[in-house]
Amino acid sequence: MSQPHTPLGAPVPRREGRDKVTGTARYAAEHTPPGCLYGWPVPAAIARGRVAAVHADEALALPGVHAVLSHENAPRLKQPDAPILAVLQDDRVPHRGRHVALVVGDTLEHARAGAGALRITYRTAEHDVLLSEDHPGLYTPEKVNGEYPAVRERGDADRAFAMAPVQVDATYTIGALHNHPMEPHASTAQWTQEGHLHVHDSSQGSTRARESLCAAFGLRPDQVTVVAEHVGGGFGCKGTPRPQVILAAMAALHTGHPVKVALPRRQMAAVVGHRPPTVQRLRLGAELDGTLTSVSHEVITHTSTVEEFVEQAAVPTRVMYGSPHSRTAHHVTALDVPSPSWMRAPGEAPGMYALESAMDELAAALGMDPVELRLRNDPAHEPDSGRPFSSRGLAACLEEGAGRFGWYDRDPRPAVREEGPLLLGTGVASATYPVYLAGSSASAHVAPDGSYRIRVNATDIGTGARTVLAQIAASVLGVPVEDVRIDIGSSDLPDAPLAGGSMGTGSWGWSVHKASTALLEQLREHTGPLPAEGLTAFADTGQETSETSPYARHAFGAHFAEVAVDSRTGEVRVRRMLGVFAAGHILNPRTARSQFIGGMTMGIGMALTEGSTMDPAFGDFTESDLASYHVPACADVQEIEAYWIDEDDPHLNPMGSKGIGEIGIVGAAAAVGNAVRHATGVRLRSLPLTPDTLLPYLL
Repeated sequence: MSQPHTPLGAPVPRREGRDKVTGTARYAAEHTPPGCLYGWPVPAAIARGRVAAVHADEALALPGVHAVLSHENAPRLKQPDAPILAVLQDDRVPHRGRHVALVVGDTLEHARAGAGALRITYRTAEHDVLLSEDHPGLYTPEKVNGEYPAVRERGDADRAFAMAPVQVDATYTIGALHNHPMEPHASTAQWTQEGHLHVHDSSQGSTRARESLCAAFGLRPDQVTVVAEHVGGGFGCKGTPRPQVILAAMAALHTGHPVKVALPRRQMAAVVGHRPPTVQRLRLGAELDGTLTSVSHEVITHTSTVEEFVEQAAVPTRVMYGSPHSRTAHHVTALDVPSPSWMRAPGEAPGMYALESAMDELAAALGMDPVELRLRNDPAHEPDSGRPFSSRGLAACLEEGAGRFGWYDRDPRPAVREEGPLLLGTGVASATYPVYLAGSSASAHVAPDGSYRIRVNATDIGTGARTVLAQIAASVLGVPVEDVRIDIGSSDLPDAPLAGGSMGTGSWGWSVHKASTALLEQLREHTGPLPAEGLTAFADTGQETSETSPYARHAFGAHFAEVAVDSRTGEVRVRRMLGVFAAGHILNPRTARSQFIGGMTMGIGMALTEGSTMDPAFGDFTESDLASYHVPACADVQEIEAYWIDEDDPHLNPMGSKGIGEIGIVGAAAAVGNAVRHATGVRLRSLPLTPDTLLPYLL
């Protein structure tokens, strides 16, 4: 007899967990068709210029080397839908690390040896790779990432700031950051005799990857299959296709063999995107009671000469706190650097670091508790648009977090708590992330034996998507979750958007919910035994998700952190961190907690350890591997807790859920930075807060 179905909100273990811990889950680089060759990309060794000549004779003479592809002989692409994918098409070198050749061998070792023997000569040109506040190439774009206007003004921010009795005028800087997922970018490509391209790709969205391959090679969608069954993280850098998938398909076409290309980690910094550096000036004007009268947020950042990408760091300031006067603006310059792109919570992560640090400075200037300052400026409507919030749980997150953390037990004075040589402090910061949704399609099928099958081209990048989608279907159909099979991760399945922008579960789940509801209606209307082929329902949510909501829809949260700063070494340790989030209904607390604490951990890295330095002479990122780019380890995260406020928001989707994949990192770095200031009395405005930057102020 069947057990009662598992409702949404239950901590169902992730379906693929055993496969992953036993090694049976196969990733893109672990698919090896018969006759597979291996490609080793060759990065440009100059910061700017052109390839003068490719001397392939020595490489081709080595045992096991099959081919050397360069702009001289690589297959011609049709119309790549992104400039970064137009690899090996001309002799231009826009930045160091851009791929200028691919060596193909019968083993990975032979391909790598061939790449080492390849001689390339260049014609170099002067390069410009350093961002500065007064760079002569700065301009104001029309739009920034997410299609937001680059500039928004309300009232007269400058005049209101000048008249404010309490003012904060501070500039915050963050260097470039890199995603560094555990699984490097990899693709295995194979062409059939009929001209069908089949690719296993490490991608956050195989529908998007198929579209790019179709554009690049002039193919129809039914001529391309992209599979991304298991993905070892992405954090945004696998959200759109990267050069390795084009290189693998080109090499397979050129050689007539399947070809596998897995990017060496040291090459990733130059070709898979990064969070660009930002220089952010915040000006806050307030009355003596803490009421904001003026908010100004100016952002300076870089993009590449290959394609424009502008980090929308000032956009969250348009959402957070009410004020009658506001100006938010972005300025960018195109440098000879790799193209920046998405990294977990683009815009919100760097922007909220600056805003929440400035709010902490304002609280100090006012002599007001930082939590109280935020509560006092919590608006009922979105400041920028004037639209009502579908729900806004910021105040509840701050209040519950303060209670759980013991916030009000602290001595608000800076630099007074000590444990021997350790200086102790606590900090708080708010978090926000918008609700994004995209059209998705799915099918729901019931077989005569009573089993159910959901098909949707979702991508599980480690979030537990398979599990949650099964819970959604089981909840609608009223059956045990074990009776629902989920097929995801192939472009041959019903089209669905990528896993990014914290919109995956909301978008895929809506189509699964709609298809399951339609199937349930068919079952109710059906009489007699099911036909041998079963019953199937198909659903698409393109119309629903394209409708403009009259509400401002955002998730909110609050971070609290306690740090210990060693006055002898400048080392900072996060002793404990607590986050409380308001993100609609939490569909699976087990997987949700994992997402929240994962984001918070990345925030700790952003605050204390992570950073990429641009070498002005060589024109590349110095920290290009995990030995030099320091992501937090388990020892860096001593005690971390995540809680949530359950919101009943009917203006989202049928599940009532908001995205949770990114809000955990938003504001986390500011909470740590504010705690360091409370511990030491020193306000540093540049991340990361490494011992060498902090120690001079402690001696």
